[in-house]
Parts: sequence; structure tokens; C-alpha cells
Amino acid sequence: MTHHIEQTLKVNVPASQLWKVMEDFASVEQFATTIKSSPVINGIESGLGAKRKCTFNDGSSLVEEIVAFEEGQSFTMELSEYTLPLKSMSAQMKVTPINENSSELQMSADFVVKAGPLGWLMGFLLMKPMMKGVFTKLMTGLAYHTTTGKRIGDELPTKDELTALIVN
Repeated sequence: MTHHIEQTLKVNVPASQLWKVMEDFASVEQFATTIKSSPVINGIESGLGAKRKCTFNDGSSLVEEIVAFEEGQSFTMELSEYTLPLKSMSAQMKVTPINENSSELQMSADFVVKAGPLGWLMGFLLMKPMMKGVFTKLMTGLAYHTTTGKRIGDELPTKDELTALIVN
């Protein structure tokens, strides 16, 4: 059975600036707290067919390939080559302008956990809440990196540093 999760974050950053960072497919390591490296592995830097290998701080990795792409708006990725207990997973990143200076970021994912009913329960109780937190950190890191050019390390900047970026 497929799980679906969605997380949104409103930020005081123009959509066009966020998109410039998002469409550079290898740049996720610049704004994700958990990703050590994310090189493109098939020579396609952006758009449909771009493929990157994300290596996490703990040494695990996975491959993400863009399978749907809407210029300036969103892309959908299929994940593969992971050690997670998943049968399948796809994820989407989207940016929508609110006005000329602010945007709404959205991340969503659909995934199927291995191990039948027990796996479904693990997905519902553990993986969904964990992924929502990861999505929020990733989108917050994206907004911060886009406005400062600074790479996010293992931790997000302080709340004080993020206050001007996040719309409540």
C-alpha cells in the first residue's frame, strides 16, 4: 500500500531565485543537512533524465532521476539503488510564487515499504513523520542557501538567522 506525504513552507524568497538553485540538480548537497555529496552521474545537469547519486553523512546512498520536469515550477524524481526498506519511492519538489518576493515550497513523496502489513505500519508510524521533518529541513536549507550562498552543514542555522526567511 502506498503512503503519501506532503509538506509546504512559505518563504520570503522569490520563486525565480529558488528555482535557479533547484534546477542545478547536483546542488542539493549545498542545502540538505543529511547529504554529503550529490554529483550528477549521467552527464545531464538539469531537467528530464538528470540523475544524481546522493551520499548521506552516514555513508549510505541512493540515486535520484528526474522523470517529470516543469521548467521554473517543479520536478519529480524516482529513487533507486537505496538500502532503505522500500519497494519504491518517488518525490516531487515544487516552487510557486506568492508575490514577487515570496514563494511557497512544496515537497511530496509516495512510497511503498517492504514487509507487507508490518512494513505499512512502520511506514505510517515511523517513516512518514521522519520524512516530513526531513522535507522541512531541506526546504528551509534551500531558502537559506539561496539567499546567502552559504552551504548548510549538519545543522540548520539558528532560528534567529532563519526568522526573516520563513513566513508564518
